[in-house]
Amino acid sequence: MGAYSAFGLVRRNRAQVMPAADAIERLRSGAGLQGSVLPYGNGRSYGDTCLNDAGALIDMRPMKRITAFDAEKGLLTAEAGLMLCDVIAHVAPHGWFPAVVPGTQFVTLGGAIANDVHGKNHHRRGTFGCHLAELTLLRSDGRTLRCSPDENADLFRATIGGMGLTGLILTATIRLMKVDAADVDERVLGFRGLDAYFDLAEQADAENEYAVAWIDQLASGERAGRGFLLTANHAAEAVPFKPAAPRRLSVPFRPPVNLLNRWSLGLFNRMFAWSKARAEGVRRSAYESYFFPLDAVRHWNRLYGPRGLLQHQSVVPFEAAREAIPAMMAAARKAGQASFLTVLKRFGDVPSPGLMSFPRPGYTLTLDFSNAGAATHALFERLDRMTVDAGGAVNPYKDARMGAALFDASFARWREVEALRDPAFVSDFWRRTALQLGSSRREDRHAAE
Repeated sequence: MGAYSAFGLVRRNRAQVMPAADAIERLRSGAGLQGSVLPYGNGRSYGDTCLNDAGALIDMRPMKRITAFDAEKGLLTAEAGLMLCDVIAHVAPHGWFPAVVPGTQFVTLGGAIANDVHGKNHHRRGTFGCHLAELTLLRSDGRTLRCSPDENADLFRATIGGMGLTGLILTATIRLMKVDAADVDERVLGFRGLDAYFDLAEQADAENEYAVAWIDQLASGERAGRGFLLTANHAAEAVPFKPAAPRRLSVPFRPPVNLLNRWSLGLFNRMFAWSKARAEGVRRSAYESYFFPLDAVRHWNRLYGPRGLLQHQSVVPFEAAREAIPAMMAAARKAGQASFLTVLKRFGDVPSPGLMSFPRPGYTLTLDFSNAGAATHALFERLDRMTVDAGGAVNPYKDARMGAALFDASFARWREVEALRDPAFVSDFWRRTALQLGSSRREDRHAAE
C-alpha cells in the first residue's frame, strides 16, 4: 500500500497525487484542474471517503504552518495540513488543549473538520466543528471564501462533516479548551455486563469530562458484555507539559496472514482485562496513553495482514440501545467474527453546526474486524439493518462498503451538502452513495416523462 491509502488498507490507492502548492496555484491562477480532485490529509479515514481513484488527490500535509495563536483567548489559526499532535505540542505548554480529540492525534486539522470528528467528551463539548471559529475555503472557480457562522454560513455548515467536498480548506481558526494540565486523572471501573454499563454511563458522563468503555466482544455466556469504563478529567493542578515520547514500536511490513485472529484476540482481551483490573481506581495518566493508546505503535493496522481491516461504527438512540447493542455484539459472535477493538461511548445532545455530522444523542458502538471478504460483508449488512431498524446511523468516514440506501437513511441532509459541493471535488465514497442516489432520482424523473 502506498502512502496515500486509507487506514483500513482494504484496497490500493490508484489516484494521481498533486502537491497542495501546485493545486492552489492552478486554482488561484484560473488554470483550473483536469478531472476531479479531493484533498487528502493523513489518510486516517478507514474507507474510501479519502480516496478518489477516478481523479487526483491533493496532498495537504505540507501546508502545516501555525499562523496565529492567542494564548490569552485560546484561539489558534493554522493551515489545514497541521496535525493535532503539533497543535497539542504548541498550545499545551500555555495551558490549552483541543476541546475535542479523536482516537488518534495523527489527523490533520482539515481532516478533523471534514469528518467533524468526535472524542470521549461529546456529552460536554460536542464535535470538533462546535469549536471551529472560521475557515478559508478555496473553490475550483478560483474564489477564496472566508466561512464562519456569520459569513458564507451555508458553506461553513456544509464543510463541517462535508468530507472534503466543498473545496480546499486552506486555514482554520479553532477555539481551544483551558486546562491546568494536558495529563489526566483516569478512573478505571470494571463491569460484568452491558446492563451494568448502561446503569453507569449517564452518571459517568455527568461527573466527568471524558468517558469511554472497552468491551470484551469475544466473551460469551455469563461473561458476555464484560468490560471497563474509563473516565478521566484533566489534572486539577498544573503539571509541566511533556511532549509525547517518540514511538519506538512499529510494524515494519504487512505480514502474509492476519495476525489479529480469534486466538490472538482472546489472549489480548484476557491480558487487557487483567491489566485494567489491576489498575482499578484513580491514577494519573499521560494524555497520549488515555486519548491515543494505539498511536504508541506505528502502522499497527498492518497486523491485519494482506486483506486489511473493516470497521463498523454505529450510533443508536438511547431508548433502543439496551436491546440493539447487545444484539449487534451477539450477531458478531454468532458470525464467528472477532473484533480487535470494541468501544462503546455515550453521545450527548450538543448539536453540531455541520449539516452531515455523525454523532447524535445515543450510544455509539465501534467494532474492528479483519477483512474476511464475503463473510465480513454479510455481517456488516446485518449490523447495518439492525442499526437502521433501531433508528440509528452508520459512520461514513469509518466505512468502506456502505450502500447508497444506508447512507440515505443515516444522513437526512446529504442533499444540502450535494447542492453546495464544489463540482470539481468528489470522492469514491460520494460516487458510491450520494451520486448513485442522484442518478436514481434522474432516472425516475426521465421515466415519468
